[in-house]
Amino acid sequence: MSKITADDVRKVAKLARLDLPEDTIATYTGQLERILDYVDQLQAVDTEGVPPTTRAVEVVNATREDSVVATDVRQELLDQAPQREGDFFRVPKILAD
Repeated sequence: MSKITADDVRKVAKLARLDLPEDTIATYTGQLERILDYVDQLQAVDTEGVPPTTRAVEVVNATREDSVVATDVRQELLDQAPQREGDFFRVPKILAD
């Protein structure tokens, strides 16, 4: 069983770049203590023979096969452009000369 101190909470808050009000330090000290107690309980569980996993439920890739489909929407897209120059979209210049 570990013992978390108020200084430990301040150090963790500083590392996480959190500005914790002083009146919340005691609350977070108790919460972190309970979290670490729970981790201690998990450490005591016998996992011998249990294969490591990354997920509790197996994930299946639900994608479709790629297929080439002929489309002719070029003119339709160009007609919707706010500005165009020939067969190209005209966009504002972003680089200096």
